[in-house]
Amino acid sequence: MSNRTPASRPWRLIAALLGLSGVALAAVAAHAIADPKAAQAVERAALMQLVHALLLLYATSLSGPFPRLARWFTLTGVTLFCGGIYTKYLLGVLAAGTVAPVGGIALMLGWLILGLSSLTKDN
Repeated sequence: MSNRTPASRPWRLIAALLGLSGVALAAVAAHAIADPKAAQAVERAALMQLVHALLLLYATSLSGPFPRLARWFTLTGVTLFCGGIYTKYLLGVLAAGTVAPVGGIALMLGWLILGLSSLTKDN
């Protein structure tokens, strides 16, 4: 049975948009940020975003409650971790960086939950 169902379409779109914006933000870091510390932080966040866009794309091909939960933790993690860094360094909202650790934990939980999915009968 294929997982290419209408229900997986929004997740594939989200993964593609994260990939697209990750590449764009990496370009911003490389060419438009003068402060080396800020450029490095944005570049690292863009790399994390790209890696997790691929994770989302992969998790979209899996069924069951664990992959579904992993997708949500991953999306939340990217939003908080990468978004916090982008907001801090691109918009100058210094307090936004405080959500990055929570996002990092959510990303780790996404990976853990995806790994646990291999122990179920669904996958």
